[in-house]
Amino acid sequence: MERLIVEGGKRLNGEIDVHGAKNSSLPILAASLLYGGQTVLKNCPKLSDVDAAIKILTYLGCTVEREGDTVIINSDHIAQTEIPENLMHEMRSSIVFLGAIISRMGKATLSFPGGCELGPRPIDLHISSLQKLGVDIVEEYGKLCCQATNGLKGCKINLSFPSVGATENILLASVMSKGETIILNAAQEPEIIDLANYLNQRGARIKGAGKSTIVIEGVEKLNSVEYSVMPDRIVAITYLCGAAITGGDVLVNHINTDDIESVLPILEQAGCKLSVYSNKINISGPSIIRPVKNIRTMPYPGFPTDAQAPIMAMLTVASGTSMFVENIFESRYKHVGELTRMGADIKVEGKVAVVEGVKKLYGASVEATDLRGGAALVIAALAAQGVSKINHIYHIDRGYETIEEQFNKLGAKIIRE
Repeated sequence: MERLIVEGGKRLNGEIDVHGAKNSSLPILAASLLYGGQTVLKNCPKLSDVDAAIKILTYLGCTVEREGDTVIINSDHIAQTEIPENLMHEMRSSIVFLGAIISRMGKATLSFPGGCELGPRPIDLHISSLQKLGVDIVEEYGKLCCQATNGLKGCKINLSFPSVGATENILLASVMSKGETIILNAAQEPEIIDLANYLNQRGARIKGAGKSTIVIEGVEKLNSVEYSVMPDRIVAITYLCGAAITGGDVLVNHINTDDIESVLPILEQAGCKLSVYSNKINISGPSIIRPVKNIRTMPYPGFPTDAQAPIMAMLTVASGTSMFVENIFESRYKHVGELTRMGADIKVEGKVAVVEGVKKLYGASVEATDLRGGAALVIAALAAQGVSKINHIYHIDRGYETIEEQFNKLGAKIIRE
């Protein structure tokens, strides 16, 4: 099993490019199943989650080739409607394939998804939404057996929570359904816009993506397309936190800065100096991080839950008390125990985490508990005194392309062994 060895105390300097977004690539890869034809997907990151999605596409009957950061999918010949349990368990967002398979084949059988353990993964919104579109769903022996006997028909769906995954599954299932589908209280994340843009370039009729109401007019066919994935906003935030905690000076390139507007004020409150452009940010970290009184995770455009752990790592060395309220996932503080092994002072009660800044972190042997928690440990290790050993880095590889190589470009000293 691989681990990262991080020698702390290196000030980060230089430029770094942000790779394509994991949370955009995965639903677009699922969407490539629709109708058939070819998708040439550029800026598609080399991540274990993307590899898992490609395995699913290949199993279902697609031919998939990768050339650098470009993935070419031909979905003319789909032979399967069931995804095996071992493939479903490789990634949390594998449930997004449900809407695409149902749309293409009229039936699908899936087991429950895997991925990070962030507490219960309710897929009730996915199920109830697909049922409204005309899908009969039965759970048998831990599998979801789904069939649209009379086809998919457009309808109005009012989500009780703006779920990203449910919004994506509705888009995938309804884009070739009969009639009009209206999603109320839809997720507004930039990745939803990216998926809709991809589908519209293929000939779909989707209006309102990025707003709380999305309207989909079903079409009879889709075209082949060449499309480029948006930059990964959470990876960008991770690089910014690494620069901040080390007092570095870093230019982060290839980013849609509008997508991280909710995080930039937090960095400024922490004492960072930012020069913000449309597609890049220059950050200068302070000599001493200042505390941030109150950070609440919320659905977009609020502060993203995926940024909570990296920002928390940065604030472990602040000159005062910071407080987090996690409103999205029940078990999103698993990294706290590992940060405290490095000398952080963090108390958790329910949804609230109180971070008392310490003067120094110390190298320790720690375990990545999930994707963003693992990134937080790397950030903390960059500033820690001595050497840190980060285990279970397969979590990190789900969402970061060779994170050690990227930080080493900026002057970090990280070895993968």
